[in-house]
Amino acid sequence: MWAVFKKELKTYFLSPIGYITIGVFMLMYSIFFYLTTISYGSLYLGDLYYATARYGLLLMIPLLTMRMFSEERKNGTEQLLLTSPRSVTSIVLGKFFAAVAIILITILFSTIYAIIISFFGNVAIPTLIVTMLGFLLLAMAALSIGMLASSITENQIISAILTIGILVAPWFLVDISDIFSSIDLIDKFLNFATGVISIADVVSLLSITVMCIAITIILIKRRKTVK
Repeated sequence: MWAVFKKELKTYFLSPIGYITIGVFMLMYSIFFYLTTISYGSLYLGDLYYATARYGLLLMIPLLTMRMFSEERKNGTEQLLLTSPRSVTSIVLGKFFAAVAIILITILFSTIYAIIISFFGNVAIPTLIVTMLGFLLLAMAALSIGMLASSITENQIISAILTIGILVAPWFLVDISDIFSSIDLIDKFLNFATGVISIADVVSLLSITVMCIAITIILIKRRKTVK
């Protein structure tokens, strides 16, 4: 897994994807920092993270995940990957955690806004840490969904559209039935944005992450067996 992780992380920064993702994140963050914090003279950063999670991740996640497996299939290099000595599980986890590392970097960069706010008043550090934790868990769940989408198609655009569709669909389906709120990732971030750690939300986000990773592994193993 470590070898795959290093290779994937290096790939992000040898191509524009890593820089574009971080740049888009910081752009979205700066816009929402002004709209939710500066314009209201607020010291509360929960709305900033919520807005970035709701809209920023819709751009970030597809950028990070659309090429994970789609590119391998399109270029015909998937066979080489599947026949390598590494297990499918280590390959999937390596790719997943490389993407998580990019998210972690952007979260670290986001602390600059807390530093800016600290010049005007006290920042609630415990609340900020909880909010960042929730953002990371939310991003991990979204990444696992994007990775799953990438594993079922060789077209990167379709993978990106499918990822966005899955992430956005619950926003509208919840109006049809409350049952869809259980798959609404943003809904599970609300408590974190107020500095509250909900065990139910943590378990739910981790469960979605593990489930999507497991399905991805199963699909790729089945494809490996067929080939």
